[in-house]
Amino acid sequence: MRKYLTYLKGDPVIWIITLLMMAFSLVTVYSFVPILVKIEGGTPFHYLFKHFIYVVIGFSSIYLIHRVDSKYISQLTKFGYYLALALLFFTMAFGAKVNGAERWIKIPFIGLTFQSSDFAKLALMLYVSKILVRKKDLLNDWKKGILPLMIPIVFICILILKDNFSTAAMLFLLMMLLLFIGKVPLSKLAIMGVGGILLVVMAIGVHKAIPQLNLLPRYETWQNRLTNKMSDETNVLDNAQAMDAKLAIHNGSFLGQGVGDGKLKNYLPEAYADFYYASYVEEFGTILSVFLILLYLILLYRIIRIALNAESLFETYAALAIGLHLLAQASINMLVCTGVFPVTGQNMPFLAMGGSALIMACVSIGIIQSFAVKQSKKSSAFEMEKEDAHD
Repeated sequence: MRKYLTYLKGDPVIWIITLLMMAFSLVTVYSFVPILVKIEGGTPFHYLFKHFIYVVIGFSSIYLIHRVDSKYISQLTKFGYYLALALLFFTMAFGAKVNGAERWIKIPFIGLTFQSSDFAKLALMLYVSKILVRKKDLLNDWKKGILPLMIPIVFICILILKDNFSTAAMLFLLMMLLLFIGKVPLSKLAIMGVGGILLVVMAIGVHKAIPQLNLLPRYETWQNRLTNKMSDETNVLDNAQAMDAKLAIHNGSFLGQGVGDGKLKNYLPEAYADFYYASYVEEFGTILSVFLILLYLILLYRIIRIALNAESLFETYAALAIGLHLLAQASINMLVCTGVFPVTGQNMPFLAMGGSALIMACVSIGIIQSFAVKQSKKSSAFEMEKEDAHD
């Protein structure tokens, strides 16, 4: 292992955890896709191979990005933000519909799909981190300091909100937390939070008043999930999924049913993604589920270490945002599966069946490792200077 890690610069613990999870995902995806085979046809091997392609793309992304100087990442943040806006507008106009939501872009010829909001989340985190550094002395001024921060946040969140309320809400809260870390005054954060809530209320009001606009096509789904009423077919399905998820966790007990022996995965439509944690606990048990939580916490701890050791404020803010986002995704998946949160679409980073979420999680880790490589180079240079001085 040490021999191979010499080719992978940066934080070795992050490399080990990330690669371990991605390798393990091949086992769980193969085990958790029977329901997908029933619904869409094909074989488990077909979906495993498709996921393997995403894993290869993800690992390649980490490797290539971690060799890029972090200063170039900072310079590309504005371009990334405008590209994210373009992708979101393109998705609104030409997006493919999957599970009732038009949030996917189909990649021609290869048959893979990409969720533009996954790229937009990372692009926004990096862009806001860059603006926070540039406006750090103007955070008491609404016009010069706060508005340049709020405008990109509002634009991205509104564009995501139409088809993905949970992602938009999570991203908005994450950005508020990042602004708090960036020392934006609490009074201004409170006003921004109230403003964000009012914007959502206004959007709901317009949707109800002028339904022909179809401003929020998934509003009824959100309402049913939040109120947990059994009044229509959609909500009956959501409650059945939630009950099956909790039953799967119960069946897992301490040691689990064994790899491939879970029963509830045959009834959970998103056992390989949105309900990944429930399927995992059923087959691997409570003990290994605690170990999984521990891995995510160690990953966050290592990212926070890199953030605090960074010489650049941009790297500190960006690393903290990425770390908190990865943990938030994993936490929401667990809370949904245990019945604490209503049914929503957040999967487990590095473990759920790929797509764009897996690739963008890997891109995020590549950025973190780029920061870590920079720090290790400076540390090595410092040690050499100390040795020279001692000699």
